[in-house]
Amino acid sequence: MVTGKVVRFDEVRGYGFVAPEVGGEDVFIHVNDLTFDKRLVAPGAVVEFDLEESDRGPKASNVRMVRQGAAEPGAQLPEEELFDVLSAKEFHELITESLLSASPTITAEQILQVRQKLTQVAVRHGWVEA
Repeated sequence: MVTGKVVRFDEVRGYGFVAPEVGGEDVFIHVNDLTFDKRLVAPGAVVEFDLEESDRGPKASNVRMVRQGAAEPGAQLPEEELFDVLSAKEFHELITESLLSASPTITAEQILQVRQKLTQVAVRHGWVEA
């Protein structure tokens, strides 16, 4: 059993990499090898896994969550860093206005694509109500 910290994970493509605590080459992780919801995988998350060698290098299997990423357990944000959680509607309005202000020639399709991706990130981090 190896423990490591998630370096990056692309939820859409379903794969990423973990830096093993023992050092060495980053280990490939795939969504099919997770024993938990892929939405919990974020940079900084600590996972345990079985290490396998593949033709492309080290690969994790039977990946289990030890600790979620972002804040350390029990960590408190200083009072001045606390923020309001927005509704999805409020978030979409804020993003739309910001995009139009920054780039007036952006198309509606582009706005929808950016909003969708930003909403996924915001929900995962608890900035927007799911």
